[in-house]
Amino acid sequence: MQVLVMYYSQTGNTKKLAEEIARGVKEVKDIKCVLKPASEVMKDDFLQSDGIIAGSPVYFGTMAAGLKEVFDKFVGIRSQMGDKIGAAFATSHDPSGGKETTIISIIQAMLINGMIIVGDPLDATGHYGVSCAGTPDRQTTLNAAKLGKRVALLVKKIK
Repeated sequence: MQVLVMYYSQTGNTKKLAEEIARGVKEVKDIKCVLKPASEVMKDDFLQSDGIIAGSPVYFGTMAAGLKEVFDKFVGIRSQMGDKIGAAFATSHDPSGGKETTIISIIQAMLINGMIIVGDPLDATGHYGVSCAGTPDRQTTLNAAKLGKRVALLVKKIK
């Protein structure tokens, strides 16, 4: 069983958040975690993963083109993506800068692929996914690990 944590990061903040999410995935026994920038994600990463957690900085209220390119590139395997667990995360420079709409744009791509979408757990924030403005602080890193762990545990339950 495998969970892919993929991200697009320009300043490094989204990468840092992805690393914390991956830390949570790795807490779950028998789950392999693959952590990759969007530019390195291959079709086999999508096909071999039972869960995908994708993240992006806010770009005009939506995911960055570098992350969307991954979804666009693999549209041909859409029929093989059904029932995989999906989750999303986002970062921004501005405290009110479109993080939820960015997460929703990622979730939309996952739903179109037939994935089962989860947000972060109730003991984190219980919303669409983890997010932060600027560098992730201590609470955000804890919530990120909880999201990763939640996805990994759900992969185990479903598989």
